[in-house]
Amino acid sequence: MVNYVWLFMMVFGILVAGAQGNIEVVTKAALDGAQVAVKTSLSLIAIITFWLGIMKLAEAAGLVQALAKLVRPVTAFLFPSVPKEHPAMGAIVMNLSANILGLGNAATPMGLIAMQELQKLNKQSDTASDAMCTFLAINTGCITLIPTTIIGIRVLYGSQNPTEIVGTTVFATCCGMLVAILADRLLRGLYRNRW
Repeated sequence: MVNYVWLFMMVFGILVAGAQGNIEVVTKAALDGAQVAVKTSLSLIAIITFWLGIMKLAEAAGLVQALAKLVRPVTAFLFPSVPKEHPAMGAIVMNLSANILGLGNAATPMGLIAMQELQKLNKQSDTASDAMCTFLAINTGCITLIPTTIIGIRVLYGSQNPTEIVGTTVFATCCGMLVAILADRLLRGLYRNRW
């Protein structure tokens, strides 16, 4: 559906520009947008590479396992159907760790691995399990303590204080994660009571 909205906006913009005799504005905007996208992407590679390296070092040093032990009571509460030592739990912890550090790009592969591992535990392969739904909700609304990508973009564009968003980001993502967890539990309860 969103694709149709974007398609409509692009076609409408081109038609309006053509009707006003300013079709070159569309071409210039497309080229300028592509240039900015490439510049931003290349500039963010350094930031993302740095934090991915930090994550690899943390994993090699055993910090991820320590974090897993620290959050095990929380993950055991959120994912009661997943065995404690199952590979899905490790992938979930890695995904949450990357999200907490604001590394959505690093979190995505771990999220895919977590879903594959959760699918192995799923008794109904054509329906998402409770653990899969919970993980999706948490992954979508995960708390972010260090919004590294946003800070990097703010540095790239010359912000005077690129880290001033940290407090509001922590507050907003805490609210988002709380709502995701409550919605998951509430909707699951309503679904079970209905059927």
